[in-house]
Amino acid sequence: MHPPPDVTFRRLTIADMSMLHDWLCRPHVAEWWGPADSLAYVVDRYQPLTVADAREQGYIALSGGSEIGYIQSYVVQGSGDGWWPDELDPGARGIDQFLADPDQLGRGLGTAMVRAFVEHLFADPAVTSVQTDPAPDNVRAIRCYRHAGFRSFAEVDTPDGRALLMICGRSGDQPLSR
Repeated sequence: MHPPPDVTFRRLTIADMSMLHDWLCRPHVAEWWGPADSLAYVVDRYQPLTVADAREQGYIALSGGSEIGYIQSYVVQGSGDGWWPDELDPGARGIDQFLADPDQLGRGLGTAMVRAFVEHLFADPAVTSVQTDPAPDNVRAIRCYRHAGFRSFAEVDTPDGRALLMICGRSGDQPLSR
């Protein structure tokens, strides 16, 4: 058994938009993230995630110095557009992620990426929990999140359709309520 790979993160930049567009067009990503029809769409959608101190932040994940994927975080409370209208905890953060290379799926790299990113988020004492919401039939993502310390909370309806709300509290603790 190999030790988990070290995964680090750097902030998403405007210079990453072409690479991100390429990744979003790959079938294993587009299946769950939807189509990224053009580079202009990607710039319009993801450029705001490059702004320091924005509520939603984008990152490029790296392992061994190579770019391996994308991960984003957001403040759950007040997300808007029908997302999490009942969330009252200002410390709750949401994440979404994917690995860029389909050959890296099922090898523990996604789990290592999620674990490292959750650790990064919890370095901020204001962050109380981290949540994610994969499609209930996205078995690979659900397995990844479970291995990274998330627990299934409930199936919920979101603006993107049915989702499995999964939550990771500090030290693996579940939040008391949602």
